[in-house]
Amino acid sequence: MDSFARSVLLMFVLLNPFILSVYLMGLVRVLHFRDFARQLVRAALISLVVFVLFAWGGVAVFEDVMQVRYAAFLIFGGLIFLITAIRLIAGAGHPVAPPRPQEDVSAAIAMPYLVGPGTISAAVLAGSRLDSIRAPLAIALALGLAIVALLAFKLIHDYVRSRSEALVFRYTEITGRATALFVGSFAIDMILRGFETWLQTLPAVTRAALLAAVP
Repeated sequence: MDSFARSVLLMFVLLNPFILSVYLMGLVRVLHFRDFARQLVRAALISLVVFVLFAWGGVAVFEDVMQVRYAAFLIFGGLIFLITAIRLIAGAGHPVAPPRPQEDVSAAIAMPYLVGPGTISAAVLAGSRLDSIRAPLAIALALGLAIVALLAFKLIHDYVRSRSEALVFRYTEITGRATALFVGSFAIDMILRGFETWLQTLPAVTRAALLAAVP
């Protein structure tokens, strides 16, 4: 699998449209398909701008603009992502309350459901793997696939609402929990990469002493 396909797949899995459909169930039930699609497209465009900025800026966005180490973001973001994954597997849901069906909820959908520690890290990774043209294309393709999956779920939900809504909801919830296993694994990988990045910034003697102290 080439770098482009890997970047698309990673971003798509981290966006996790299956569990997103559970988070946004309140909007799925209330909004008409056209309104739901409009809000999703707006949220995707907002998220795309954020992701492209991080893909182009890379580590410099954190260290030069935000004045924080990228390793710190990886460790803290990985911990937050890990907590979210554990809650998903346990069926506790997302730690942030779902958006309410108001006039414009695109920003509430974009943050934190689309833009989060995992997806930002995936955007930075895509920027390091691909050039300045292919990286945004990979991110846009992953976002497009996630939105299409959510819209397909909306169509299925509206079609079976009167007969098997509970069954569709249960199937989607189980699928989302299964993909949360990968989310948790990626969270651990973020934490490990954060510590590896931090160790590389230490002097050689200090790094050797720390590694020697690990059993």
